[in-house]
Amino acid sequence: MGFLAIGISIILLVLFIVWFKVEPFISFLLVSVVAGILLGIPLDAIMGAVQKGIGDLLGGLVIIITLGAMLGKIVADSGAAQRIAEFLMRLFGQHRIHWAITVTAFVVGIPLFFNVGFVLLVPLVFTVSYQYKIPAMFIGVPMLAALSVTHGLLPPHPAPVALVAQFDANMGLTLIYGLIIAVPVILLAGPGLARLPWIRTMEVVPLDAFRGEAKPSEALPSLGNSLVSALLPVFLLIATSLILLRVDSDSSTYTFLAFVGDPGIVMLFSLLWATVSLGLRKGRTIVSVMDGYGKAVKDIALVILIIAGAGAFKEVLVSSGISADIATAMEDWNTHPLLLGWLIAAIIRISVGSATVAALTAAGIIGPLVGAGDVNPNLMVLAIGSGSLIFSHFNDGGFWLVKEYFNLSVKQTLLSWSLVETVAAIGGLFGVLAMDLIL
Repeated sequence: MGFLAIGISIILLVLFIVWFKVEPFISFLLVSVVAGILLGIPLDAIMGAVQKGIGDLLGGLVIIITLGAMLGKIVADSGAAQRIAEFLMRLFGQHRIHWAITVTAFVVGIPLFFNVGFVLLVPLVFTVSYQYKIPAMFIGVPMLAALSVTHGLLPPHPAPVALVAQFDANMGLTLIYGLIIAVPVILLAGPGLARLPWIRTMEVVPLDAFRGEAKPSEALPSLGNSLVSALLPVFLLIATSLILLRVDSDSSTYTFLAFVGDPGIVMLFSLLWATVSLGLRKGRTIVSVMDGYGKAVKDIALVILIIAGAGAFKEVLVSSGISADIATAMEDWNTHPLLLGWLIAAIIRISVGSATVAALTAAGIIGPLVGAGDVNPNLMVLAIGSGSLIFSHFNDGGFWLVKEYFNLSVKQTLLSWSLVETVAAIGGLFGVLAMDLIL
């Protein structure tokens, strides 16, 4: 019944959004209630699960997304994104600009969560697209691939770190193996897929908030100021993360660094810095800067609500215990442990929507195989991480983040973002199996 309930819920979600044109947030609330009833959650607990899902997801994201939108707005309006785009264009050339975005997203994606890296790099992607008349998805797909693969496979991201601890794997070896697998997977799922005709020519009009009007070169901020102001969150998060590795966790220094290295604090400080460096010092009034911030938040208000709705739907599925049921149904399958770990994570990911939930649930089931020494624990981390990326769709907040920011239709999102995730997951599996043959 659980699998049937999930299927019915997803079909209803598609019908509401695509066929009846109901706002996605309202659609998610309706489907979450229906799913809760079908999955046997007590009626008096359904709305509690909905509210918990919204709170859990937005609690960690709303500050980052909101401040990131404001930072993106001033980076675009001041011409900083244009200055960076011109630098990348000179460095790589227009025909290889998608490689520049890939490298940038890979470097940014190693220390930053997917959502943080996304909101930081989206303004740059839109500016390059707008400035040089390049289809947004042609350079957006490489960015998405790099951020997603690093998030799913590489420590210090949450799921890989948790899996390393659960399987008693080696963090350093997992990172090395992960990098060996991640690079070709990113090249395949990013620049490779970006050349597909329907992606290369996909006509989309991104959010206006991040499309700064072209300015004459002399009116642009310096390259140094532009890079520091736009990428300060990256610098700060990397620096605090590295320092924390060498500081005693019981010391007051560690507590202070953990506070200043929190993504919310980093984004707030970075926004204040950009307000001064790209706004007030360039002759803009505080009123005009804040007016721009207000417009940026209005542009992403629906994005936040849609992600909240996805969080509600995900929590209803998780609360029902369906992810454990799926894993239990598969644990007796007679197949290679690495493939089994990948399959369990993939099916839970498709059913529940959360990559992290998929990875951690799969780890709990596959753990005894790893403990018995039947498989390389470092490769199992990467197998499960790869499986947890597959086919992001309607029950995943990332799907709606990409759809709304890039202003895509549902079909376009499935043909771009969902395809990127699926190719990355399958590519990761082949990489893990190849490594298993070598090691």
